Amino acid sequence: MNNKIEFLENPIISQMSSMGHDQILFCSDNETGLKAIIAIHDTTLGPALGGTRMWRYNNELEALNDVLRLSRGMTYKNAISNLALGGGKAVIIGDSKTMKSEALFRRFGKFVDSLAGNYITAEDVGISPSDMVWVSKETNHVVGLPGKSGDPSPVTAYGTYMGMKACTKLKYGSDDLNGKKILVQGVGHVGEYLVEYLSKEGAEIFISDIHQDTLSRISKEYGATQVDLKDMYDLDMDIYAPCALGGTLNDETITRLRCQIVAGAANNQLKDEDIHGRALLDKEILYAPDFAVNAGGVINCFSEVEGLSSDWALQKAQDIYHTIYDIVQRSQNEKIPAHLIAMKMAEEKINAVHKPL
Repeated sequence: MNNKIEFLENPIISQMSSMGHDQILFCSDNETGLKAIIAIHDTTLGPALGGTRMWRYNNELEALNDVLRLSRGMTYKNAISNLALGGGKAVIIGDSKTMKSEALFRRFGKFVDSLAGNYITAEDVGISPSDMVWVSKETNHVVGLPGKSGDPSPVTAYGTYMGMKACTKLKYGSDDLNGKKILVQGVGHVGEYLVEYLSKEGAEIFISDIHQDTLSRISKEYGATQVDLKDMYDLDMDIYAPCALGGTLNDETITRLRCQIVAGAANNQLKDEDIHGRALLDKEILYAPDFAVNAGGVINCFSEVEGLSSDWALQKAQDIYHTIYDIVQRSQNEKIPAHLIAMKMAEEKINAVHKPL
């Protein structure tokens, strides 16, 4: 008789382990239609903070993969920004234009509250500060509320702008963006604020987005040139700024890119970290790692957690200039992809406190 117990490998737990995650909470409520996943990656430096994204994913596996990558990115983002926070993220599976309700967000708030402060949420793609007000009726573990630190988009855009200037300094010897041809892909909240900063500095701005009404409005307001989505990677430009969803740096697009710098606010810009960071380096394109350059939003949220001023948040976001300069300079000198340099720097900060990722 064989008394040996055989354990079947769970693919979700295996994926968690391979990426270093502490916890995943799957949330479902038939009455409100809520389907959500909360991923806590690491809490070595403090409670996990990261926004909630509402998106119409094709399936639950796609949502899981997204939240795992996003939450790990938050760990690196918070660490490299010297914030006493860990990394987490949440996704709500659904159409943000048709499925929102107070009941859904309050039910989500109860799930957040069940984590007892291990996870602090905020707005992200598809979510507004007013949605967070409904969440806050069920939990205190939420930031980015109206009347407090509010919408983090302006600070995210400012930090991205600072990182873009740092890359420009390294590439051209001056961080002046006047006359530089810059394509902003995705002109939602963050993208529009970034366009505003670039416009004030006299950049030649090109914009691309899936929403034609938004494109038309921003084009008229800032004098930006509209570019069709299918043509944007072939544009002769100095800087490409991805500010929508991730994965736009991939096998197809990198071969087409005609730019010197990639610096944008989108998360998970590299479709495959093992391939596409190296591809950018081989093509001599300077890359500002997404989790380092777009850290302004979490800096804004941290200011609310700690009761600090909006002026403090902007000043802290300005430091992104020096962070990106150091990362990209090391990448060029050591011939190592910039995202690996940034990840190593973040891991060193975490290891100094407690444990390796």
